Amino acid sequence: MSMAIEDSELLNMFRDPVSREKAYTAIIRKYQERLYWHVRRMLVDHDDSNDVLQNVFIRVWNGLDNFREDARLYTWLYRIATNECLSFLEQKKKRAAVPLGDIEEGLSNQVKADKDFDANKIEWKLQLAIQKLPEKQRVVFNLRYYDEMPYEEMSRVLETSEGALKASYHHAVKKIEDFVLNH
Repeated sequence: MSMAIEDSELLNMFRDPVSREKAYTAIIRKYQERLYWHVRRMLVDHDDSNDVLQNVFIRVWNGLDNFREDARLYTWLYRIATNECLSFLEQKKKRAAVPLGDIEEGLSNQVKADKDFDANKIEWKLQLAIQKLPEKQRVVFNLRYYDEMPYEEMSRVLETSEGALKASYHHAVKKIEDFVLNH
């Protein structure tokens, strides 16, 4: 099945019991890599990212019948993935009974633990800076910088105003610039 199939066609195929599984598989193939990297940037760890992505696709399977197409399929999938990541981080924080700042420090430590880590390389400094951002700023920065998501669409994914998103992105960029220049 080609990746070029339009989402509307995939959704129509999903609604037909005969082609339901084929359509679901095509949706996964079409969006799996983009969603994986979105999740991975938020969680850093590959295994955690795979676990969360599995949960995302289970939620997609269970919720696709109720998808009203008020938003694009891509936007809906990103909203599910973002919410699953935030839930995962919240559960991790509760299990560990530590402040969120310590979780963020742990994410930074995971970046540093990568066998290819080199603190002098700008891409590693960027990753460390991103992991030090507060959760909401990290999500907004990743969606805007890596996924090049327009604020209007991001507003639907994160269910917040475009103005608040622009402010979060601006603050995130300033913090990243400061980290890169001073560390």
